Amino acid sequence: MNTKEKEYLIKAKQRSRKVMLFYLHLASYIIFISLIVYNLYIVEGIYKNSIISLNLSIILVWSVFMIIHGLVIFKSKQLFKKSWEDKKIDQFLENKDAEETKFWE
Repeated sequence: MNTKEKEYLIKAKQRSRKVMLFYLHLASYIIFISLIVYNLYIVEGIYKNSIISLNLSIILVWSVFMIIHGLVIFKSKQLFKKSWEDKKIDQFLENKDAEETKFWE
């Protein structure tokens, strides 16, 4: 293995570790947010409004951090790439006759 291949291997390992950490972060986010939402329904007493506002602020801040973390990890991923668009255009051109008879698209 030459140095360039070793660099690619190291970068691939780092990238896979970052993705794994994101998925662990996402799993913990889902678990704790569900517990916080459950806490919103069971809380009562004189401090109810304070506890609810604290829980909602935790949900908001953590959601923002999750969105930022996801964008950083998957910044190179696009939902619809140019190749996908080209395939769809070709598919629509091939099925031009069938397209004219469909009413739901």
